[in-house]
Amino acid sequence: MDYKFFKVIIENHIAQVSFNRPKKANSLHMPAWEEMRTIFNDMHDNPEVRVIVLTGEGKHFCAGIDLETLMDIQKHNHIKCEGRRRESLRKFILNFQDTITALEDCRKPVLAAVHKACVGGGVDIITACDMRYCTADAYFAIKEIDLGLVADIGTLQRLPNIIHPGIVSELAYTGRKVSGAEAAKIGLANNVFETREEMMEHVLGIAKMIASKSPLCIRGTKEMLLYKRDHSVKESLDYMATWNAAMLMSNDLMEAFQAQVGKREAQFEG
Repeated sequence: MDYKFFKVIIENHIAQVSFNRPKKANSLHMPAWEEMRTIFNDMHDNPEVRVIVLTGEGKHFCAGIDLETLMDIQKHNHIKCEGRRRESLRKFILNFQDTITALEDCRKPVLAAVHKACVGGGVDIITACDMRYCTADAYFAIKEIDLGLVADIGTLQRLPNIIHPGIVSELAYTGRKVSGAEAAKIGLANNVFETREEMMEHVLGIAKMIASKSPLCIRGTKEMLLYKRDHSVKESLDYMATWNAAMLMSNDLMEAFQAQVGKREAQFEG
């Protein structure tokens, strides 16, 4: 598929989406942010896609928001009314937040494969992914504190659901780098690999396994996991009952059952 700032390849129901601004360390300017949201909306609606692997072209995974984009904050200063200026700035921030949320709203599992730098907005992005893997030379940093900013597009809201809140606080207050090995130790990454090639072989293997499952069940599972994150057990069980009452009696259920009986691989619809 043809995008300007990302490379997207779809094969065997797996979409490999790669940041493609290697000369800028895959930092994202405004057009790239807007394109990323479009891509994940497209992936959500594409019946050929069952799982997504997010990677970066070149030396780094993602260096976050392009500094030129951060300077766009100044453009709000031309608005004379203080209230309207603040309203415009809030809309600017919400737009970035919505782009990150597009990864969650996409009901296909997203696996982040991180090498070298994943800082600032890059951390925001991976916290919205379902799984994270990294190389030994990867490093992560909540860099906003060093820029005089409070991280505002998802890290502080999502990361405490992934790793211990005390560690989140340490990283957010200090901006220090977390190595690939430490990322795996604290649970930020599912696993760490010596080389990028080893990582991609493993991640694509996981993606292939997911792609072989019922697409309807995978989408439902992602829905339930995200719902439980934000709701009580009782509320989540009630929602689960309603979901299965609507979705349980599917062609996928019958195909999975027949495949088990016939000792063959299931073939599911898009």
